[in-house]
Amino acid sequence: MTSGPQLSLIIPAYNAGAQLAGTLAALDEFRASAPVSVEVVLVDDCSTDGETAEALVRYAQARERVRVLRNPVNRGKGYAVARGMIVATGAYRVFTDFDLAYPLSQTLKILAALEAGKDVAIACRVLPESRYVMSPSFFHYLYTRHLMSRAFNAAVRVLLLRDTLDTQAGLKGFTAAAAQAIFTRTTIAGFGFDVETLYIARRLGLSVAQVAVDFRYDEEPTTVHFVRDSMRMARDLVRIRWHGWTSRYLDTAGTFDLEAPDAASDGSPLTAAAAAAVDASARAS
Repeated sequence: MTSGPQLSLIIPAYNAGAQLAGTLAALDEFRASAPVSVEVVLVDDCSTDGETAEALVRYAQARERVRVLRNPVNRGKGYAVARGMIVATGAYRVFTDFDLAYPLSQTLKILAALEAGKDVAIACRVLPESRYVMSPSFFHYLYTRHLMSRAFNAAVRVLLLRDTLDTQAGLKGFTAAAAQAIFTRTTIAGFGFDVETLYIARRLGLSVAQVAVDFRYDEEPTTVHFVRDSMRMARDLVRIRWHGWTSRYLDTAGTFDLEAPDAASDGSPLTAAAAAAVDASARAS
């Protein structure tokens, strides 16, 4: 084991707004009580709200082992996660969503599976031991959403990942070696990246654990967004299947420019001081 952090948390952010204070406070609380050393890598996907970028930089400046990366343009969650995974230094690397729908305590379950010898560990919301916390106002959506989610997962299992019960949970972990192998091969910047990362892991012969988790259900997407995103996901499945047939994931690297510099003067709403701090934070260890 190296002298670096045992766990890296990679958290993409985009126009986080009202979630900033709660999430950053939760990170402080988790790091103070965690049984392992924790590095935080925050990846701002070119937020435009005039608040997120500066808040993340201020947070990093006041703490050790917190890094902020800023994408010069909005690239998508898949790109943000991949970039964070590659620059992270932890022996184990876990990404989660900025809204912390999975409480940070759940990352320790993912970590335990990795420490037990798995290369990849993913949250699985459909295991009997998993638990949802949700508002009663969402109850009338649950059945329809569940059917659509299961239909998508059925397509994934037929086309790509026969034994994976839940590909879309926003909590996944990787050993450092697995992260390097997988995220240097990814090609999908949008939400289909979850399926792609797991498919690459399978093609590389890596072991994957499915872990029961607690999950907070706070938001119901509109039907328009659900249909639109489902169409995009369908296109991504075809793309992944094609790359699998052509052995792209085995023979070549991905298409992301993960070493692109952070933005300092790209017209985004950063003050000069904050922009300089972004660059300094990204270089810090």
